[in-house]
This record gives sequence, C-alpha cells and structure tokens, in this order.
Amino acid sequence: MKTAFVTGATAGIGLATVRTLVANGWRCVATGRRQERLDALVAELGADKVHAACFDVRDTGALDGALAALPEGFSDVDLLVNNAGLAKGLSPAQNADLDDWHTMIDTNITAMVVLTRKLLPLLIERRGAIIAIGSVAGSYLYPGGNVYAGSKAFANHFTLALRADLHGTGVRVTSIEPGMVETEFTVVRTGSQQASDDLYRGVNPMTGQDIADTILWIATLPPHLNINRIELMPVNQDFAGFRVARDPQ
Repeated sequence: MKTAFVTGATAGIGLATVRTLVANGWRCVATGRRQERLDALVAELGADKVHAACFDVRDTGALDGALAALPEGFSDVDLLVNNAGLAKGLSPAQNADLDDWHTMIDTNITAMVVLTRKLLPLLIERRGAIIAIGSVAGSYLYPGGNVYAGSKAFANHFTLALRADLHGTGVRVTSIEPGMVETEFTVVRTGSQQASDDLYRGVNPMTGQDIADTILWIATLPPHLNINRIELMPVNQDFAGFRVARDPQ
C-alpha cells in the first residue's frame, strides 16, 4: 500500500484527494489547520488509512514535529501533493494589504518549498512522485491577481524545475494548473460567501473532485510515464481576455 502526503486536506481539492486516494487503496497523511475537520476525516475513512497532522504549513517547527511523529505505515511517503495555498484580496497592487501579500508568499511559496525539500530524500529513495497544484493564474494574468498570480507562477515553474533537477532519479513530477474550481477559495479570498456564489453562478465550474480524479490518474500511471504539466478549465472559462483602455477623446 502506497502513502501520500496531502497538504491542505481539510477542504476542497485536498479533502477530495484524500478521499479519492483512500478509496483506491492508498494511505494518506492529511494536513491542515482545522483539527475538527481532520478528526472527522479520520473517523470517516479510518485511522489505518488516514493520519491527521494538524499544523500551519508556514510553521517550520510544527512541520518538523509532524514529520518526526509520522507513525509506522505513514512515514514512507510515495507521493507528495503540494495542495495547500490561498489567495487574499482582489485590490490592485497600489491599494493591496501588505499583510495579505506576506500571507500568500509564506503559504504558497515558502511553505511549499520547505516541505518539498524536507521530503525530497525520501521521495528519491522510494522513486516516488510530486504533484503540485498551481493555477492558470500563473500563466494568464488579471487585475487584482498581483501576488497571488506571482506565487502561482512560482509554483508552476518551481515544480517544472524540480522535474529537471530530479532527472534520472525515477521521481515523477507534475504541475497541475486549474482554472475555476468551486471550493472555499473565493470565500477565503473575499471573506464573502455571496461573492463566491456570484462568481461561480452559471459557470458550471470544476470541482475539487475533478482535480482529485486528475491527481489519481497521474499518480497511478505506469512508473515510466510522466505528465509534466496539465492545464484544466471548465468549458465556460476561457484564457482569451486582452482588454483595451481608450484615452478620452
């Protein structure tokens, strides 16, 4: 039985990923900040299938403690799913909250690279895999995206750079770059359930389960195959959005 380490497992893509992997014969280390949600996940899927590790990914000391405390059966990680991430705010850069920027950088960039570096020796030893959840925001920019878009561009390219560095090790590396996925993402970004409902209304957006199914497909491919990167959007979303501002006449 293989073991996956899934960050951000208390909601959305991460939660769906843990459920999907366990349903297909995996064990999972599920991480997140909300103990009650992790406890519910263990109760739902079984302590023999899910180990809950409650900590903030930005806290390196807590991360080290969680890794050191992995019980037998969960310590041999075969797959790292770098899913934890967030967006804060939609203001233009000149009006943005600097604390929001620090939160996004610390979560989407720093925490991801720290965890990845700490697990790399084990993943190389086990000829495992890394799947990172980037975003189309790292490729197609939009007003108010600023640091979020920059952090996801980093995630996309850091993951591809890992692919280059891990050449010859047998470790598979994939960057998944989704468009609109209806989760708690927009509620966290705006602080408003109404804003989230308005954004996704009529779009028929992707779901956390859609991305989890993609993760499962990639993770269970034959070991000689690597998906370098995959970009997904709902049919009703498009990447063509160039705008023109016209000077007053």
